[in-house]
Amino acid sequence: MTRRITVAGVSKFFYLYENHSNKLKSTLTNLARLRMRKRRKFWALQDLDFTVDQGEVLGIVGRNGSGKSTLLKILSRITVPSKGRIEMFGRVNTLLEVGTGFHPELTGRENVFLNGSILGMSRSEIKSKFDEIVTFAEVEAFLDTPIKHFSSGMFVRLAFSVAAHLEPDILIVDEVLAVGDQQFQMKCLQKMEEAMSQGRTVLFVSHDMRAIRRLCKRVLFLDQGRIVHDGPQEEVIAMYLQSFEDLAHIPFPDSESRQGSGALRFENLALIGSDGVPRDEVAAGSDTILRMRYRCLSHLQNVIFSLTISSLTGQILFRCISTVELDSPFSVSKDGVVDCRFPRLNLNVGGYLVEIEASANGVLADRVREAMRLQVVKGAYYEGALPNRQSQVLVDYSWQINPDGA
Repeated sequence: MTRRITVAGVSKFFYLYENHSNKLKSTLTNLARLRMRKRRKFWALQDLDFTVDQGEVLGIVGRNGSGKSTLLKILSRITVPSKGRIEMFGRVNTLLEVGTGFHPELTGRENVFLNGSILGMSRSEIKSKFDEIVTFAEVEAFLDTPIKHFSSGMFVRLAFSVAAHLEPDILIVDEVLAVGDQQFQMKCLQKMEEAMSQGRTVLFVSHDMRAIRRLCKRVLFLDQGRIVHDGPQEEVIAMYLQSFEDLAHIPFPDSESRQGSGALRFENLALIGSDGVPRDEVAAGSDTILRMRYRCLSHLQNVIFSLTISSLTGQILFRCISTVELDSPFSVSKDGVVDCRFPRLNLNVGGYLVEIEASANGVLADRVREAMRLQVVKGAYYEGALPNRQSQVLVDYSWQINPDGA
């Protein structure tokens, strides 16, 4: 069998700079200061070795920050490795960020041709697949409307459809099966299976273990830029899930390993009960506060905080943004705390990951990807028993039956 991909000794580092300014003007003076600032290497990938044969589907799993996206960007030729070598044979199509290359002022029809050409399709190839692309995306009625007027669902459906109808030898996919509603996600999975049945080589990154089980016989587990295990599907998935169970407590990450300008830095994240007392765990349905303590180096305007809660495998359940509730962003001039309150925490029993982020004037100040492992225990969200673990997010609802059908 022909070997399509060879990754040999691949490593990738980035420079992390100390930055205590909330603005960086593009002047020669500041460029000189940038070069003089203290910097250190951060190794996103270290000594990766693996091969993928023609027609093989390789799943890639790992927690946020494990190096998955960096690896796919190297394989997609978006960036280059710092060390090592990669050999790839055949036409490559990458589904990393759907919609890249779309122009908001152009119509859906015009964007199909524009994006298709960016992805490497000839005009005749796009014309031959045009009807199939549009039908798959379910946007026939809006083809001649500028896509700036599309809903977000219409946009991602069209973007995915264009990319999915390119016929590559190698297909690289990063979480794009999470686009659209559940019905469209099923169509995406079926499209992936169609590509597999035609003998295409596929690299598939996902936090959805159901999709990994459905598509991949072999899985590679990345952690902190290294390959922890490479083997059969169930064996690697079990090891991956166990790695979350082993995280009984996540230490708050060191500021040097985090992204952002550093104009504002989080010091810690605490779980607080309704009585104001810190807790190690919280009951489902209880009044809960997640308190972020931060350090601020200067007066900042237009500060926006956000908090994201995900499953242990990294699937985002919901994101809370400070500007949703408040009329305008915060102004911050000194150290302090900011609370995100859940009057009735709508999470089922189990463990969850919390990510926190702050930006000022549109520039990321700090992002802590795994700031806390939130442990939820049985509580009184419902009067009856909590639902089974298939449902992670709890919602208010009621049932009513009328035997007469009226």
